[in-house]
Amino acid sequence: MNTQVKRTGGQVLVDQLKIHGVERIFCVPGESYLAVLDALHDAKDDIDLIVCRQEGGAAYMADAYGKLTGKPGICFVTRGPGATNASVGVHTAFQDSTPMLLFVGQVARDQEEREAFQEIDYRRMFGQMAKWVVQVEDAARLPELISQAFHRAVNGRPGPVVIALPEDMLCDLVAVPDAGPYKQVEPAISQEDVARIEQHLAQARRPLLVVGGSGWDQTAINNMRAFAEAYNLPVAASFRCQDFYDNTLPNYVGDLGLAAGPRLVQAVKDADLLLVVGARLGEMTTGGYALVDIPVPKQKLIHVHLGVEELGRVYQATLPVNAGMRDFARKMSVLKPAASVAWAEWTKVLRDAYVGNLESPVSPGNVQMGQIMAYLRKTLPSDAILTNGAGNYSGWLHRFYQYRDYRSQLGPTNGSMGYGVPAAVAAKLTFPKKPVLAFAGDGCFMMNGQEMATAVQYGANVIFIVVNNGMYGTIRMHQERTYPARVSGTDLVNPDFALLGAAYGLHSEVVDETSQFAGAFERCQAAGKPALIEIRIDPEALTPRMSLSEIRQNAQKLQSK
Repeated sequence: MNTQVKRTGGQVLVDQLKIHGVERIFCVPGESYLAVLDALHDAKDDIDLIVCRQEGGAAYMADAYGKLTGKPGICFVTRGPGATNASVGVHTAFQDSTPMLLFVGQVARDQEEREAFQEIDYRRMFGQMAKWVVQVEDAARLPELISQAFHRAVNGRPGPVVIALPEDMLCDLVAVPDAGPYKQVEPAISQEDVARIEQHLAQARRPLLVVGGSGWDQTAINNMRAFAEAYNLPVAASFRCQDFYDNTLPNYVGDLGLAAGPRLVQAVKDADLLLVVGARLGEMTTGGYALVDIPVPKQKLIHVHLGVEELGRVYQATLPVNAGMRDFARKMSVLKPAASVAWAEWTKVLRDAYVGNLESPVSPGNVQMGQIMAYLRKTLPSDAILTNGAGNYSGWLHRFYQYRDYRSQLGPTNGSMGYGVPAAVAAKLTFPKKPVLAFAGDGCFMMNGQEMATAVQYGANVIFIVVNNGMYGTIRMHQERTYPARVSGTDLVNPDFALLGAAYGLHSEVVDETSQFAGAFERCQAAGKPALIEIRIDPEALTPRMSLSEIRQNAQKLQSK
């Protein structure tokens, strides 16, 4: 760029986005960043602008894009209500370690500190929710600060960065040189630590490899598989990272999350070596921090993580390793055991337990969600992408579906409702040739169901699956366990979801019996447009393992003792 040519702040910003390789932006428009929207008009051949229906949906889409590509998802929202709506996506990206940039329009600089219209101090608002928050006061500093934002988002433990943009700054004319594209920096494991890992493996009898977190790519996934197969290590996935290892392989033993099988849970306790690669070992993966002692685990713990601040944060590892997933997996992939491993039977037992956990018990009502998931398991190609938000319905998805390809699962590890619908739209726009299914409970769906309009507008032919039991099921489950038979605040009166989908222009189906699902799904696939299936399940079918009445009765028995 000729540095003598003056550009508006909005033009400088959009030029930086192009330099950093931005291909798509998710937004809800606002008057606070009109200068950016104007600059994007001239960049429409380079940057695809996706206009969403609510800022929370837009931020979720940016998070999903970041997960799928490893590149920062980009979201633009307006000040005040726009930013507060988008905050749910920032929190999701932070806990999921997803690279993301949220740009927020801000009041003019001469109106700050007056509580002007929709004014918020974003440094204070997003302080603990983002890796970094900056307000750009001088348009001449845009190249520098946008470069810093990209570098912060992708390096170390990836995460969200928030950039506030005063609307008058975006209109200033400046002559300024551009920055270059951001560079990703990855810490490397030392050969000494590689040798230490080999020594720990040689001494192990009951090892368990746990994969998860962020910073992976397909090559790293392939290299980790080569290492795990060479050593016949049992491999478990951390919460909602089931697609990091092919679930059909004979050494995959399940996921450590809401649907973890009892044998796998016990295996974490019984293991003499935990090799944790990428995962933070958060609350969900550790069963409420109950499976691994704090601060010093009784198991030997090798903890590999991109962010040095995560090592020793909760658990004091036997061997903490600050390394990137790509470098670590590449160096592990060339290792071979010196002799036959001592845990072949251990791996087989855990695998057999995982396979047994795929068998679906009969649940109350005419719809058997386990059988529907078994049908999808056999029918969908390996590259199909399945998304979900939060709710008990996700237990069926996590327990009974087998992920085979990397980045075929998108779910929020912070348990955020409303994620599945917008994440699926972003996934279909990113990979239009792959089948994409969005799963949502009735409560979860209503939080961002309006993004069906975005799917229709941009031709994102997602199949939305709404599991309707007429309640906030997860909260009802906890309610029955703690206050049995005292129902309060968890019942829902829902619309006809199929009619709602049709009103948006979707092909819609209703499933009242298990046998109806296959035909409905095939018609949705053939519809040539976004589609919705409402599955009406019995409220008693609250979890894959226990009915609502069983949960209540067990709680009442405990209380009567």
